[in-house]
Formats: sequence, structure tokens, C-alpha cells
Amino acid sequence: MTDQEIVQGLINRDDRITHEFFFVRCRPLIISIIKYVFSYPVDYDEFVNELYIHLVANDCKKLREFQFRSSLFVWIKVVAIRYFIRKRDHVIDINNGMPPYNKTIKDEDTVDTEAASNARMDLERLFLSMRNERYVFVIRKLVIEDVQPEFLAKYMGVTVANLYNIKRRAISALSEVALKERNYGKV
Repeated sequence: MTDQEIVQGLINRDDRITHEFFFVRCRPLIISIIKYVFSYPVDYDEFVNELYIHLVANDCKKLREFQFRSSLFVWIKVVAIRYFIRKRDHVIDINNGMPPYNKTIKDEDTVDTEAASNARMDLERLFLSMRNERYVFVIRKLVIEDVQPEFLAKYMGVTVANLYNIKRRAISALSEVALKERNYGKV
């Protein structure tokens, strides 16, 4: 398959070409880009999803800008590195100064039971065992603080659908950590 056929297939949203390109042909390249740009683990599928959204946004504007003066792989490498270096502070960083969620506290809410306190400490310990800080951030915001998904997605620069994918993977990762701790003692 030529670069022109791949680009046209991506523009046409051809599932076979898209999967072949991102998950077979570009896999080693994308793994090296992830290692170059990020100093912590980043989910491959999430990375590809965000890159694909960037490439096809605005009627595939970015893909249509490719002029075939280099190979498609070189072009993808440059585009991805530039995009994720710009985005990593807005998408991945959890220490970003986002204002905390304001919840009105009632008097009956201030009574802290020992069980609730223990549960919070257990959850924090599990969070510390998770490798992906972004997953912890999403669970905190969506599940614990009950932040609106639309607000969080906009803040993170992702679609709501992508945010739900991140949440699903985050809950799965949290479950794995909890099961490991349960089966093998402390993680």
C-alpha cells in the first residue's frame, strides 16, 4: 500500500486501513514517540485515539496538508511529536491548577465514620500503586468529585467519548491493582 493510498484511506475513514496503519505498521514508531515525549507510561490505544482525532479534525485538515515530500512515517513522527509535546501539559499533567470541585457541605456530612476514613485511606493507597497518573486523575474527578464529564473533557482537551474510554481503562487498572493487593498482600 502506498502513502497516497494510506492517506486516502484515513481520510475516507476506512477501518481496515486505519487499523493496519496505526496498529501494525506504525506500532514501533508510535511506541518510540511515546517513550520520547512522555516520562511515564501512556496507554497506546489512548495515544493513537488522540493522534487520530487530531489528524481527522476539521474535515481531515492535517491529513490533507501532507504533501508527500517525505515518507508518511516521517511526517507522522513530526506531527505526533509536535502535537503531544504541546498537549502533554494540558492533557496528561494532573497538577494543573484545576479549581477543586465545590460541594456544599452539610452538618451531617461532617461526621466522619471510621469505616469511611479507612476506605479513603485504602483508596489512596491503591491510587499510589497505579502507574498511570492520568487514570487516577480521571477517577478522582469523575467518580469521587462527581465533576461533569463535559467540563472535564473540555478541560483535558479530549472528547467526552474519549473521556469515557479513559475512565473505563482507569477503572479496569484500579481493579487490577486492588485484586493484586487482595491476592498477594500489599502491592
